[in-house]
Amino acid sequence: FGLRPKLTSLLAIGSSICGVTAIMAARGAIEPEEEDVSTSIAAILTLGAIALFTFPAIGHLLHLSQESYGIWTGLAVDNTAEATVTGALYGDVAGRFAILAKTARSAFIGFVVLGYAVYWASKGQAPDVPNKALFLWQKFPKFILGFLVISVLASSSFFNTSQLSSLSNLSRWAFLPAFAGVGLRTNLRDLTGQGWRPIVVGILGEIFIALVTLGLVYWTFIRGDIR
Repeated sequence: FGLRPKLTSLLAIGSSICGVTAIMAARGAIEPEEEDVSTSIAAILTLGAIALFTFPAIGHLLHLSQESYGIWTGLAVDNTAEATVTGALYGDVAGRFAILAKTARSAFIGFVVLGYAVYWASKGQAPDVPNKALFLWQKFPKFILGFLVISVLASSSFFNTSQLSSLSNLSRWAFLPAFAGVGLRTNLRDLTGQGWRPIVVGILGEIFIALVTLGLVYWTFIRGDIR
């Protein structure tokens, strides 16, 4: 489609890892044009908003279980906030499985961004990464550590039933400003600068990801390997 290579890199990173967070992490590593950053963010957020309406409808059409739908959503929807909300729209269990699958994806952000940084540095179009271990730590999404700590505490009965219920309600309220923030960063005018090509590439990529992950999840659950 004639897109600039670094714009293609940003679309790939955003689609495969965790949307805007991954794009912003890659921004400092590969130094793309500012227009490429804005375009890729707008495309990823727009596609995530579309998933809010399409994924639940497809899940009900295929009679997916809460677990299978949640894993599919966590694997296929880009941004963490949108993946969580898209899962929760199907049910509480689906929302929890969506968070679990999405967190597993997000854990790879440092490695993927490092790979792109090394690739573009080898072409003389990005700064070198002298300390790769420090780079990984800087790019690693720290919220995953919080997720693991809270999961361990909840699993070890550190919280009583009333506290767990209160924390669950708090998490629901916290998603309101988080998801509103996604909308505040979405500016459709950013897509007009480079025309229709980035959004078409993004749509084709999202359809491919959604179909492949849906096929894998559907096949796995039908076989009974996961219950």
